[in-house]
Parts: sequence; C-alpha cells; structure tokens
Amino acid sequence: MMKPKREIVSRRNRPAKEPLSHELIVKTAYELLKQEGTSGMSMRKVAKQLDTGPSSLYVYVKNLQELSSYVLDHGLGELNLPELTDENWKEQLFHALHAYAELLIEQPGLAELSLQTIPIGNNAFRLNEYLLTVLQKGGITSTAAAWGTDLLLLYVSSIALEKAKRANELMATAQSYYNEADPVRFPLMNSLKTDLFSGDTASKERFFWAIEVILQGIFHKQLGDNGK
Repeated sequence: MMKPKREIVSRRNRPAKEPLSHELIVKTAYELLKQEGTSGMSMRKVAKQLDTGPSSLYVYVKNLQELSSYVLDHGLGELNLPELTDENWKEQLFHALHAYAELLIEQPGLAELSLQTIPIGNNAFRLNEYLLTVLQKGGITSTAAAWGTDLLLLYVSSIALEKAKRANELMATAQSYYNEADPVRFPLMNSLKTDLFSGDTASKERFFWAIEVILQGIFHKQLGDNGK
C-alpha cells in the first residue's frame, strides 16, 4: 500500500515578519501592558510576542527599565492636552491634569508605570513643557515650578492608580468597616466618616480641590523663599 505523499509547505507562503526595530518593540510592549498590566511586559513575553529571543531585544533597549520608560512615553502620546491660551491659567492646569488622570485610569498598566519609571521622549516632554508654561503664567517659576510639576504629576498618578485598581465593591466594603469602627476609640474618624468617603477621589470636585491645595502650598513656599 502506497503511503500518501507528504505535502510540502514553503515558508515563502507565510506572511513576512516585520523586521525587529525599537519602535516595534515599544509598540508590542505597550499592547501587552494594556492587556496584562506591567506583569505582561517582561522582556521574555515581549520577545515571545515578536517571535524572537529576549537577547535580540537588548540590541534596541538596555533593559526592562529603559523599555518601561519608552512604553510610558508612547502611552502619553494618547494624551489630549487643552490648547494653551491667554485665558485662565489655573483652569488650563486643572483640565490638563484631569486629562492625564483619565488616561491613566483607563489604562491601569500605564498608571503603574507612571509611578515606577520616568518616561523618555517627546510625549513626556510635551506634558512637562505644558505644565511649566501654565505654572509660569500663574507666577510660579524656577525651582518652585520644576518641583511643583513633579509633585502634581505624582499626585495624579497615585490617584489614578488607586481609582483604576479599586473596584466599587471594595470601596463599599471599606466604607462599611469605617461605619462600624468604635466611635469611642476613634471619635474624630467617626464624626468625619461621611466626609472621608464623600466625593470620589477622581471626581472633578475633590480632584480640583486637591490640586488647588497643592498649588497654594507651592505659592506659599515660593513666597517664603523669595522673602529670605
């Protein structure tokens, strides 16, 4: 009995693989970040997704930390900042930071990266330049503007990660524990338990209130430094 002929499939019939590049590595890592968070963005997983070995990636990026910086910057390319105008500088600052928060909330992995690494690239530079420009319009300059920008971004990142990671049911559970706390041992917390949970941390009212508090602190410190 004759054996059936084995069909030979030419590799040339397969779709051509996109050449490995810095841009392709960053884009692939970013997609994995959106799907699986920071745990999905390991060098091994990125290499597997690209059908290559991890060692091939090191030709284009030094290590995972550097890749993370590029990925964060890539993600910031999706940030829509308000147009800079001569109108209310504080309002422009609020809306820019809120847009940044919304982007991070939509992508928890990006929020994680924003607290773990420093972005490298023009998208991050665009955000920093915008904030520095707006702060300068408000009379905050030099070191106060530089440190203030860092403080504002840190606050937004932490709030965004908290919101992105925290399910509503967990919040309800936490609130129930606060409501049941011993009012004798914790009298102040008991008297303010409604206020503690009023206004979602990412809601505009509470969010803008916090930004205003930070700004007032920056103003106060700058005036104190100038008075020395």
